[in-house]
Amino acid sequence: MLKIRKVLIDSYPENMSFLFRGADGYGPEHFRALRKIEITHHNVSILATLAITDDATMVGPDEIGLGEQAFRRLGLAEGAVVSIAQATPPRSLEAVRRKITGDTLTANEITSIITDVAAYRYSPMEIGAFLVACASFMTTDETLALTRAMADVGNRLDWRAELVVDKHCVGGIPGNRTSMIVVPIVAAHGLIIPKTSSRAITSPSGTADTMEVLANVDLTLEQMQAVVIREKAVLAWGGRVNLSPADDVLISVERPLRIDTFEQMVASILSKKLSAGSTHLVIDIPVGPTAKVRTHREAIRLRKMFEFVAQKVGLTIEVVLTDGSQPVGNGIGPVLEARDVMAVLQNAANAPNDLRERSLFLAGRILEFDPALKGGAGYDLAVDLLTSGRAFDAMARLIEAQGPQTQPFGLGAFRHDVVANSPGKVASIDCHLIARIARLAGAPMDKGAGIDLLHKVGSTVQQGETLYRIYAQSQDGLDFARDLAVESSGYGITP
Repeated sequence: MLKIRKVLIDSYPENMSFLFRGADGYGPEHFRALRKIEITHHNVSILATLAITDDATMVGPDEIGLGEQAFRRLGLAEGAVVSIAQATPPRSLEAVRRKITGDTLTANEITSIITDVAAYRYSPMEIGAFLVACASFMTTDETLALTRAMADVGNRLDWRAELVVDKHCVGGIPGNRTSMIVVPIVAAHGLIIPKTSSRAITSPSGTADTMEVLANVDLTLEQMQAVVIREKAVLAWGGRVNLSPADDVLISVERPLRIDTFEQMVASILSKKLSAGSTHLVIDIPVGPTAKVRTHREAIRLRKMFEFVAQKVGLTIEVVLTDGSQPVGNGIGPVLEARDVMAVLQNAANAPNDLRERSLFLAGRILEFDPALKGGAGYDLAVDLLTSGRAFDAMARLIEAQGPQTQPFGLGAFRHDVVANSPGKVASIDCHLIARIARLAGAPMDKGAGIDLLHKVGSTVQQGETLYRIYAQSQDGLDFARDLAVESSGYGITP
């Protein structure tokens, strides 16, 4: 029996616990057997990975330390008395081992795995094994089962409306922050659009990362519901409201492994939309030589997978293929992307036109879900909502409703200009490489890190002219990004 002590260590997503070596007469050999323990207080329990400390100021002999995640999930006050025991491995791990050997799993087996993942019974290594096994081979039926299981574990929102719209881009294109423009346009028309977003997986920023520059995105379920009722929309991080919680756990492991297969992508996106209560959805698949989806053939395969799963789970879906040949907008990274978004919403003269036009196109497709709207009228209505200022007003109200960001985020103080080695015309920009450079600079964790593109495809440049500027909030981040940019700028320039 040990008393709880909160330890200020962030081990997201894993539950971590800490014991003092020799506590209650235990020796090191006992602890080696307790790699993962079950911590119990009456009918409340969690599983946690165990670490041993020799620092008695951190955890006393009669205490058990809980990292921030474990302490919050157990939900008890400091000093509460708990018991510990060696944790029994989840039974669903047997299904993971079968998947590793190439077997096809049943829907029940996948549900068991996802239930255990959402309950934090898996270690990151065990989650990684499951993800890699699925990345090797996954059937369409397994993808459908994974989608349903992820949606069923966690909260399901019900807006009590026949039409709840949303949009999602599969990613792979830096700067493609259309959601923050589409959502206020659609909300200004009066359609319900509760946009929840995950943190960036392999990109320099996600919608939640960028919106966080302007407003609070870490909303409780009650706060999110209140915002949607008031403003018809929300732009929030989905992790806090427990929508498809297994997805956020999987993403935390996918991110460092840079795993993002089509099957896992479909399950992740559609499970989140189901959980958020969406009924109608537009999926944007950018296609380009350095995008996440490289060829038209790949895009068609992904589109069919989205359509199959969406039809089975009851979502009305439209999948559109867009140009993914180069980054969208000028800014890459949370602060720079927020700048571009607000420039478009404010109808500023220097607003990036490609971001504006792509957003209007997508907003138009969503607006046409409205049965009261004539077919083909969506784009013109989107233009009117934007140019009239009603979309900007909707965004301003949304920021106020979610809570304006009180912490000012500025551009990184460490900067480096990447210049053209020869004169000519910009013929291509490598999306994947530009995203890697921005991430090495510190984006999205460092909000002010990223890349400001000064030239896009078609621009004429002189030798020595700046192609883009790297921003970082540390010298190390700048050095990492600059070293990669020196190897290759990511720009193809033809004479």
